[in-house]
Amino acid sequence: MSNGTVGFLGLGAMGDPMVRNLLAKGWSVVIAPRDPAKAQGLVDAGARLVATPADIAPLTDVVITCLPDTASVRDVLFGAGGLLTAGQWHGTFVDHSTLAPEDSRQLAVELVERAIDALDAPISGGVRGATAGTLSIMVGGPVEVLERVQPILGAMGTRVLHCGASGAGQVTKACNQLIVMSTTVAVAETLRLAEHAGVDPWVVRGALMGGYAASPMLDIQGPKVLDETYQPGGKAIFNAKDIATIRELKAAAGLDLPLFDAVAGQFERLFATPGGGELDHSAVGTLYPRATKRVGD
Repeated sequence: MSNGTVGFLGLGAMGDPMVRNLLAKGWSVVIAPRDPAKAQGLVDAGARLVATPADIAPLTDVVITCLPDTASVRDVLFGAGGLLTAGQWHGTFVDHSTLAPEDSRQLAVELVERAIDALDAPISGGVRGATAGTLSIMVGGPVEVLERVQPILGAMGTRVLHCGASGAGQVTKACNQLIVMSTTVAVAETLRLAEHAGVDPWVVRGALMGGYAASPMLDIQGPKVLDETYQPGGKAIFNAKDIATIRELKAAAGLDLPLFDAVAGQFERLFATPGGGELDHSAVGTLYPRATKRVGD
């Protein structure tokens, strides 16, 4: 596929830098934000602004979404001014949103009935990965459709992997989130344990980053826990849908996942704290008291 035009819906903390990478790699991008004023920076960078998703339909046969939930995705497709309301569109739909696998499967069925190719393609790597163009993209759907849009996805991520049929990308993302949430809790507990034991937790973090315990979560989330800087990169409450999805998957499989149960319980304690869900997910660190006397005091 030669560089052409891509429609992009969902210009939040992840979508904005993803669009910038598409533009930087030579793709033309059409956007239809709810608040055009917030997208002025993208327009300045070269994106074309239109009023509604329906206005994107005649301009491209590839549309990408990166939205918070299933309701938002369905709204930009089927709602007032939605992509599919202005007439016949028979392009390729790529959804980077994190949804329940069954929601993505159902959406794919509805789109295929309209002669639209659909991929669920949730992403991992955070705002840092979206900005650097190094996202991991987990794709469910027909492999031949993925092969067609691979150059587009490759402008936003360095690892684009076909995971299986429709919904498989979402299952993979749920597995990713289980590790991310578990590691976030483990990082918070580890650094508080070091502090209470009288060892500088910054030194402990530095030592662990050189061994098997090293991870992006220890690297990125560790300093947030230690500095107690919990301004959201991704809000903790977004993990609520991950918890719901994993619970559905484990129930369907008849699995006992005690680690997940414990981790989910900690995140739900954070959600129950006033304002806790609006903080970064590293704010699980607030569930563990600081040492009364710290190293260096």
